[in-house]
Amino acid sequence: MSVSRESFGFSADGREAFLYTIEAGGITAVVSDFGALLVRLLVPDREGRKADIVLGFDDLRSYEQKGGCFGATVAPLANRTADAVFTIDGRDYHLPVNEGPNNLHSDKMSYKRFYETETGDNSVTFRRLFPDGEAGFPGNRQFSVTYTVDADSIRIDYAVDTDAPTYLSPTNHSYFNLAGQDAGLVDSQVLCLRGSAYTPVREGSIPTGEIRSVEGTVFDFTSPKEIGRDLGLQDPALMKTGGAYDHNYVIDGWKGDGTLISFATACDPASGRKMEVLTDMPGVQFYAAGKMNVEGAKGGRTYSSRGGFCLETQFFPDTPHHDNFPSSLFGPDRPLRSTTIYRFSAE
Repeated sequence: MSVSRESFGFSADGREAFLYTIEAGGITAVVSDFGALLVRLLVPDREGRKADIVLGFDDLRSYEQKGGCFGATVAPLANRTADAVFTIDGRDYHLPVNEGPNNLHSDKMSYKRFYETETGDNSVTFRRLFPDGEAGFPGNRQFSVTYTVDADSIRIDYAVDTDAPTYLSPTNHSYFNLAGQDAGLVDSQVLCLRGSAYTPVREGSIPTGEIRSVEGTVFDFTSPKEIGRDLGLQDPALMKTGGAYDHNYVIDGWKGDGTLISFATACDPASGRKMEVLTDMPGVQFYAAGKMNVEGAKGGRTYSSRGGFCLETQFFPDTPHHDNFPSSLFGPDRPLRSTTIYRFSAE
């Protein structure tokens, strides 16, 4: 097990960023103090050959200047907030309007910033103070995210302490392609979700507030299914999100007591790579990248629609507006602690 550091170049304002390589057993992860990004994740196939399975860029400036959330730590509040506003104790807090009339992913305040860094034997921790009022959010929030690599997994631990009530829901926004980041479509990769219900959306991909069974719908991944199997059906619910999955699933068995639940498995039949995902969060946004079109990615590649998929563990989107969703309101007496683990094997 080891952690090494190298330069990742300089930002537009002249600040140097660094890459930290964490190696343990067969897994190698590369993370950066810019954006607390997961830049590379090398995992062996059934023949022991490693490939980088997360989409992204080769240089700092691309992460800094281009759109998308490749490998991003998204905080303090992931996903969409309707009308870019929420209310706490009768007071409205207005967030940046950055997707139609709504707010998405807290407006880059986590993944376009630098972090303080601390390294361990097989881990890297990034810390940042989110000050009161930044991007409209209340509370001074001491935020940290720790990446730990073991022989078969990468673990992500989040911790947030706040001095005022505020909404929190951090996540990692890595795009996975288990065949390799340069392998093209993920349609033939097989996904199984321990999520028997999902939250339907209205215009703008904002949840309606309903929690609906996936049974008998294109959203049913309770048994293993190829990601692309039902995408040609022109399902009306899928058409609301560009003809591909971009929906929150309710994780079966969540109790809110910090218990880790194994809620997803994904595999690439060609390479044999298999990924199991565990979390203590109540939901996961399954995003099949239906609108992706990114040039100048790793190795000069262009990433096209459905070139990767995301499993973003989090509280449900737009939770501040839905009392029937698990609460993501935290405060001085309720700090946030959360863990997500991605575990790998080959078959």
